[in-house]
Amino acid sequence: MKFINWFKKNPEKLLLVVILLTAAFLRLYRIQDYMTFLGDEGRDVLVVYGILHGHLTLLGPTASVGGFFLGPIYYYFMAPFLWLFNYNPVGPAVMVALFGIATVWLVYKFSEEFFGKEVGIISSLLYAISPLVIEYSRSSWNPNPLPFFSLLGLYVLYRGVVSGKLRNFFIAGILLGISMQLHYLATFLALIMILYVLFSEIFRIKNDWINLIKSLLIKYLYSFAGFLIGWSLFLAFEIRHGFPDFKSIINFIFHSGNTGPSTGFLPIVSNVFFRLFGRLIAYFPSPDQYFHYNPFALNLWILFTLMLALFSTFLLVVKLFKSFREKSENFNKYLLLFMWIFAGVVLFGFYKKDIYDYYFAFMFPLPFILTGLFIWNIFSFNKFKILAKGLAVGLFLVLFLLNISGIPFRYQPNRQLNQMETISRFVMDKTGGKPFNFALITGSNSDFAYRYFFTLWGNPPVTIQNSVIDPKRTTVTSQLMVVCESLPCQPLGNSLWEIAGFGRANIAGHWNVSVVEVYRLVHYKGK
Repeated sequence: MKFINWFKKNPEKLLLVVILLTAAFLRLYRIQDYMTFLGDEGRDVLVVYGILHGHLTLLGPTASVGGFFLGPIYYYFMAPFLWLFNYNPVGPAVMVALFGIATVWLVYKFSEEFFGKEVGIISSLLYAISPLVIEYSRSSWNPNPLPFFSLLGLYVLYRGVVSGKLRNFFIAGILLGISMQLHYLATFLALIMILYVLFSEIFRIKNDWINLIKSLLIKYLYSFAGFLIGWSLFLAFEIRHGFPDFKSIINFIFHSGNTGPSTGFLPIVSNVFFRLFGRLIAYFPSPDQYFHYNPFALNLWILFTLMLALFSTFLLVVKLFKSFREKSENFNKYLLLFMWIFAGVVLFGFYKKDIYDYYFAFMFPLPFILTGLFIWNIFSFNKFKILAKGLAVGLFLVLFLLNISGIPFRYQPNRQLNQMETISRFVMDKTGGKPFNFALITGSNSDFAYRYFFTLWGNPPVTIQNSVIDPKRTTVTSQLMVVCESLPCQPLGNSLWEIAGFGRANIAGHWNVSVVEVYRLVHYKGK
């Protein structure tokens, strides 16, 4: 009874519980059927399987572009979940979903403390149902927990700026170090933090340059010390090898040749600003989906998204300048959000490669917070109250319906995990329990997902080494199992190293399994 009475006195808490339950359902519903499980995911669980069996590592996943490695923290996050789920790869996907649910709560906490419970409810609800956010919360991938750590890091930093407690700067540095191990565009987050502390201290300490510099140095040193701890696993590798990846990252972000559609600074910035609101909060389609929509409807959608983005950002700027003039304690709140969106978007203008949606992960919560603030300010407008409230409710309903219409699991699941396991089990059965080599003929996938199951079942394929390493060809077994994802398939004479290294062969078996073909090759014995 007390529990019910407490909810009656705090209805926003009941709404938050409903939002969190909704977020949990949208992220966990049939997660094993809908999760992505291909080569990258197989590589990760294979490494974590090794960690759980004593093979520790200081290197994380390979970045999708750039030829460098990330830190290993994501592997160590995965490890307890892979173990708890008895080595089922769905475990790390559940971990990502839990991070996603926690981020919904954090969006509420952040927005509620900054602007009130109403903004917290609006922002967290829209974040909970965003199709793009949900999509990146239902599969195991190293960038996917980044929204949680970036928002938490900025929130802790804000608390440090307001309270002056140095431990907050230290903790914020640790969270930044973790973020940097998840995705290297968290370097943008580092610059945002540096600028935020700089301008907040300039606002706080006026006409005293000595104390200003002293205060900045102390806070930066605490943050940097925390960062070194958060980045320590990877830092140990970098120090030992002369910082090869750090150099590659800087070169990749700022000096690599452009391959994206926009070559100019301003086109890139405007595109990122639009997509930040369009892709995340207005369910605007990606360019390859435009043909599904009526051109007039698409143009109307663009106009709606632009107005939402511009007005939400304009409101932030107005409040920032107003709080600055009035020397209000709210200045630090608006300054943090302004630095987040301004520096975050502008820094992409220097980026010289294609910009994918998941690159925005360190900014995922931002448009929801700004939109929640904008909607509540319209609703609370003192003049034309009925019209303002109607406009605010209408705007919220449009966003709500747009996002609900794009829930990712409205289509039939692809059951990638089940397919990989089924195919791997069939291949394993056809080996007769004997040593084997393995090859995958595919367009863009890799063979780690298959190799994970072979390793899990105690018979990993033998990797064929070149003649320098293995002059006696002891790594070439009596059989080569070939999985063809690219059809039609002709394995004999294929230039793939695993097939060429096996040598001249005959087909001893051919089967259609699920969506692939499986071949068993044996050494050629003549007619």
